[in-house]
Amino acid sequence: MNVHEYQGKLILKDFGVPVPEGGVALTSEEAVEIACEIENKTGFDKWAVKAQIHAGGRGKGGGVKIAKSLEEVHEHASKILGMNLITAQTAKEGKLVRKVYVEQNLYYDGPTEILEFYVGVLLNRDKGRHMIMYSPKGGMDIETVARESPEAIFTEEVDPKVGLADFQCRNIAFNLGLRGIAFKNMVRFVKALYAAFEGSDASMFEINPVIKASDDKMFAADAKVTLDDNALFRHENYAQMRDPHEEDPMEVEAGKHGLSFIKLDGNVGCMVNGAGLAMATMDIIKQSGGEPANFLDVGGSANAKRVEEAFRIILTDHNVKAILVNIFGGIVRCDRVANGIVDAYKNMGKVDVPVIVRLQGTNAKEGKEIIDNSGLTVYGAVKLQDAAQLVNEHVK
Repeated sequence: MNVHEYQGKLILKDFGVPVPEGGVALTSEEAVEIACEIENKTGFDKWAVKAQIHAGGRGKGGGVKIAKSLEEVHEHASKILGMNLITAQTAKEGKLVRKVYVEQNLYYDGPTEILEFYVGVLLNRDKGRHMIMYSPKGGMDIETVARESPEAIFTEEVDPKVGLADFQCRNIAFNLGLRGIAFKNMVRFVKALYAAFEGSDASMFEINPVIKASDDKMFAADAKVTLDDNALFRHENYAQMRDPHEEDPMEVEAGKHGLSFIKLDGNVGCMVNGAGLAMATMDIIKQSGGEPANFLDVGGSANAKRVEEAFRIILTDHNVKAILVNIFGGIVRCDRVANGIVDAYKNMGKVDVPVIVRLQGTNAKEGKEIIDNSGLTVYGAVKLQDAAQLVNEHVK
């Protein structure tokens, strides 16, 4: 589960990671109030006004502005709120900005140079370890840095059974070119960041940039945080951070009915019981000349109600030219699934796209007969190759 920047910073703050003073606002008036509170608390009279959407590259899209007065805070917040922010990580229509985050400006004057770093913590699945990836070239697209300056990317692997060692924190500070107070502050920053990563059951923490301010203090100037959905039962407060506005409406609706659904860009909707079979079904769709419009696992018990809801969700995608239902009758018999499909089809009324149903397993032949004799625009198949051929015929 992705969270907004301001939510990620709340998590970081709970674990002792230094973050700038800030607050989230739904209106430009609230933004000004927050700016006043920040000035009273810190003494700084410059602020950053940031759009809160689940996408990077907000600054390049006009979603991050520096305000040098309260009037500018109001002006920037007014322009950002309600805009469709388009970045390299959004769809072409962009994302609607519903809230802004106002925080203290970290580029204040002081005795030392201001520096920007990249520090991320994630899971290295190949080695079954956590990994801290970092670079002295912060504030930039890290993929670009890796491609153009791979020597500027460093890593520290952490065995989760052992934990992060002190010498690794010192390695990070040293490789970032820090000395003195800044060195010690970075060591403390990395320790707290790793504690936040582990303690929140996160899949990723990406801080870009980490700012070394002019007084050698370290701050998480940005926070891209992904939490492990499977661990949210341990963190009810984090589960409440989910923002359905930032998720695909079809995926949100599927979640309400216990369906595992991911929206794709193709023209063939697919409904399958079992994640592995769903992946194989997507492959066969591509081989047949189509493109999968979704990943959809209805689970082991594909009853009529679940099938009906799955049909409704798939059919909200106007790009779908055909639907392939691929069910393996193991726990549930194929004839029962076939009856469920027929009932769901009738309950929905008119369905304008052809539906290909491939049933295999217990009572597969009986299930195909039920489909073939239903009188509906539903095509039955037993072999996967036959289903693929039917898909090919209907997406041309």
